[in-house]
Parts: sequence; C-alpha cells; structure tokens
Amino acid sequence: MVKRANKLKLAFIGGGIMGEAMIGGVMRNGLTSADAIIASDPDAQRRAWLQEKYHVTSTGDNREALSRADVVVLAIKPQNIPEVSKELKGLLSSEQLVLSIAAGVKMATLSQGLNHDTLVRAMPNTPGRIGQGITVWTATQKTSELQRERARSILTALGEEVYVEDEKYLDMATALSASGPGFIAMIIESLIEGGISIGLPREMTRRLVLKTIVGSCYLLQELEKHPAELRDMVTSPGGTTTEGVLVLEEKGVRAALIQAIRATYEKARVLGSE
Repeated sequence: MVKRANKLKLAFIGGGIMGEAMIGGVMRNGLTSADAIIASDPDAQRRAWLQEKYHVTSTGDNREALSRADVVVLAIKPQNIPEVSKELKGLLSSEQLVLSIAAGVKMATLSQGLNHDTLVRAMPNTPGRIGQGITVWTATQKTSELQRERARSILTALGEEVYVEDEKYLDMATALSASGPGFIAMIIESLIEGGISIGLPREMTRRLVLKTIVGSCYLLQELEKHPAELRDMVTSPGGTTTEGVLVLEEKGVRAALIQAIRATYEKARVLGSE
C-alpha cells in the first residue's frame, strides 16, 4: 500500500485581496485542501467571508495560526510588519517557511524582526486572483530546497513565477508588475472614455477595448516582437493611427508612464528603509 504524502499546511497572516487570491489559487490547483489552511485576520467579517467561501479555518489570533503551518504567508501591508513581527518573534521553527508578500520589506528586516532565517520574499500581482499573474521572488540561503519548492508551488498557483538571486529586483518588480495593473487599468479606462466620447455605446466600447488589449498582448507573445514593431504594423504613413500616436507623443504619455514606474520604484525603496 502506497502511503499518501501529508497535506501542505498553510497559515495566512492577513486575509485581504492577495491573501484570498493565494488561498483560492492553491486550492484551485490542488496543492492542498481547506482543512489544511488557516487564515488570520483582525476583521471578523473578513474571517467569516473566508470561512464561508473557502471553508478554511479562520482566527483573529496570529499565534494560533502558526501552530499548524508548514508555510506561514505574511499577506499584510508593509506598515503592519513591525507589529506582527513583534507578536510572532521567536515562535517559528526552522522547519517553518515564512513567505512574505509585503511590498518593500527587506528579508533582513523580516529575519531580524521574527528572529527567523528561512524566508522567501515574493512580489505577486493582482491578476494572480484568476491564475494569470506573475511573481518575482527570492529566498535566504538558509531556505532548503524543499522549502523553495513549496514556495514555488504556491506562487505557481497564481500564474508564472520568476526566481532571482538578488533581492534588489523585488522593488523593481513592485514598480512594474505589481503596480502595473493599476496603470493598465487607467489606460483602459481612458480608452473606454475616448470611445464613448466619439459616440460608441458604453458596453460595446468596453468590449472593444478589453479585447484589443488582450489580443495585442497575445500577438506580441506569439510573434515575439518588440512592441514598436506591432505599433509599426498598425501605423501606416498619413493614416488614422499616425494621428493618434502623434497626439500621445505630444502629450508625453510615454514619458509619463516611464516616470510613473520610476516613482513607484522609489516609493518601494522608501518602504523598505522605514
């Protein structure tokens, strides 16, 4: 008789949007089951929601969550890290992996605050809620191969994952892929409003814009071309797209987006130094 492997036990400190996305992802991918997951959150309504939707155990006590976990996911805001670290300091064993998705918070800060050195720091993004995300992550030297594979399997449940040796890339990923959906949403919103302004019905405009964005991304992936090449494919001399591109260049849209990425990166670095 073949002995079945034990279920991976997960504790989520924080049951917000990304915490929920990870719970949904690991369950959707069969990585573990509801009875092996416990989620801690200070909001009683949020705890009740997680229990009702995912049938996981929930608690308002972070310490209680630790006792049954192979992996402890810190799915909290950066400003809450000092308080939570103080609460959990010295309670983790070396066999327990801590996986933090707190933006900007360095592994050295986490290690010192928790008195723990088996750590993974990851930066997922919101499309992970439907398994279409991408996560950049790294791990401390003390993290074992088994623990790294556990981290990878959890992050893969959100979509693609990219491992990096140098932690500096995490703040860069925060600016680009983690904050990026917010910038893309603004672009989509603007395109929809533009379509409505010329007389297109709202629902038709929304459908046209979303399919255009998704289709363009798929085309770039399929053809493996630089975005400028796709732009040239659409932009004929003296044509309609040329007029629009000229306006975008005059208004500094390209420069504004580059500056937005740089500003977000600097903010991530500031969060890490606080």
